[in-house]
Amino acid sequence: MIRISIAERENWQDLAKEVGFQFHTIDGEKYWDESACYRFTLEQIENHIEDPTAELEAMCFQVVDRVVNDESLLEKLAIPPFYWDYVRSSWQNRDKNLYGRMDFSYDGTGPAKLLEYNADTPTSLYESAAFQWVWMEQAMEQGLIPPDCDQYNSIHEQLISAFSNMGVKGTLHMAACQGSLEDEGTVMYMEECATQAHVQTHFIHMEEIGIDAEGRLTDLQDNVITDLFKLYPWEWMMRDEFGEAMPKSGVRFIEPAWKSILSNKGILPLLWDMFEGHPNLLPAYFMEDAHKLSGAYAKKPIYSREGAGVSIHDDGKTLEEVKGPYGEEGHIVQALHPLPTFEGNHTVIGSWLVASQPCGLGIREDVSAITKDTSRFVPHVIRD
Repeated sequence: MIRISIAERENWQDLAKEVGFQFHTIDGEKYWDESACYRFTLEQIENHIEDPTAELEAMCFQVVDRVVNDESLLEKLAIPPFYWDYVRSSWQNRDKNLYGRMDFSYDGTGPAKLLEYNADTPTSLYESAAFQWVWMEQAMEQGLIPPDCDQYNSIHEQLISAFSNMGVKGTLHMAACQGSLEDEGTVMYMEECATQAHVQTHFIHMEEIGIDAEGRLTDLQDNVITDLFKLYPWEWMMRDEFGEAMPKSGVRFIEPAWKSILSNKGILPLLWDMFEGHPNLLPAYFMEDAHKLSGAYAKKPIYSREGAGVSIHDDGKTLEEVKGPYGEEGHIVQALHPLPTFEGNHTVIGSWLVASQPCGLGIREDVSAITKDTSRFVPHVIRD
């Protein structure tokens, strides 16, 4: 695994605009960065990223099975009691899941260490699945990278296959929050994948969803919503005014309610408790057991997005932190495994799963040791 400086494609911004990649620049700062790429060997991808991701996914399923049958753990994960039966039945019914992204610290030599699992509303999807693939093809054509490069990336094809197997009979409503270019762009990309799978779709903003007299969810045209893909976290839904209507609404949600367990940072100490010493895990504990951890550590809110509320500590000092509106439900601590640095950039590996099958990766980097929503996305290639 090495970082290689390369020339950018001419007028790539025009291409981004043409395909709807509106958030390639954030607040005037580069988000998509093709002035460099990361090169992996096939062995690194298969043995150090793909295989561990599949193994960890199976371990996560064991965690879910344990949690839904233990109310003390549901409480520890701050899932409201009103939803316990709903989450449990979602798991017992094997409601289908669509996608997720595991974030790893990996430098190309040792076991990749799981930092967190973005299992409910993972972003950086479009740039991972589509834009970096186009980059590779064009960069080879233009002689910017060698012509024999490959990429660990079948995300797009796997999404289409997964949508075709969801069993959607009518219209799949697809929702994002108003005012977020990234969220709207991601959902529109997912809508494109669903359409290619011959699923009828309808885009809607979360704020536009209503409830009729019978407790069913409806769109702006008063059509009943039967299937809903939502780029909106379960922990938010469970605390919204209309949240209590969800269990009886009859809606099939993508992601399903049991994903509210895996998207919770509390799975990190649960994984460590069940599989202590696993080479891809880091020691992690709930706050009441934080004394069991020695040395530097990261403190993470049970619920948070894009690094918000995360802090790094060592020897009684806070080394770095990102402010954010999270933490009310509690925190966990995780042994620090610093991100590798390449030319001053702290690099995190995002390993994608579709229908629980590993299928690609995306790379983010930052001068900060904590990955944030503004951290740059850098493409990758495979070349032995």
